[in-house]
Amino acid sequence: MSKSVGLSKLNIQIKLMRKVSDILKRKGNKVSYVAPNISVVEALEIMAEQNIGSLVVLENDKFVGIITERDYSRKIVLKGRSSIDTPVAEIMSTDFPPVKSNDTVEKCMQLMSAKHIRYLPVIENGILSGIISMNDVVTETILNQQETISHLQSYIHS
Repeated sequence: MSKSVGLSKLNIQIKLMRKVSDILKRKGNKVSYVAPNISVVEALEIMAEQNIGSLVVLENDKFVGIITERDYSRKIVLKGRSSIDTPVAEIMSTDFPPVKSNDTVEKCMQLMSAKHIRYLPVIENGILSGIISMNDVVTETILNQQETISHLQSYIHS
């Protein structure tokens, strides 16, 4: 006796195409940000207060980069520079390919892997609508797999 696949199969296939918007719905689109002219030490203090490892850098409400603890360690500590006298703009990372909310999680994973980056700005109509991290992409992939397994188990047991 064969079972009807119908809508169950379609639902599973649709769920496999997770989007950036799914990540932002789950985690929110709130980002912590600084201006490019603040000192690196001020940015580090904000990161420590918020227990985060990066800050978005905005200038006139436009995304211009991200400063990370990695930027600090490689561009300040290892080069013997002063974190008090150096503005964020001098050490922030700027080469991020923007993604849109309708881009797939798979596309984001490929971009992050190919470019060896941990963050992607989500830009809609020239405006930052969120940031996704490698951790967000991995979490979304795991949630998707768990959901798919659950759907398949339900289908098998029905």
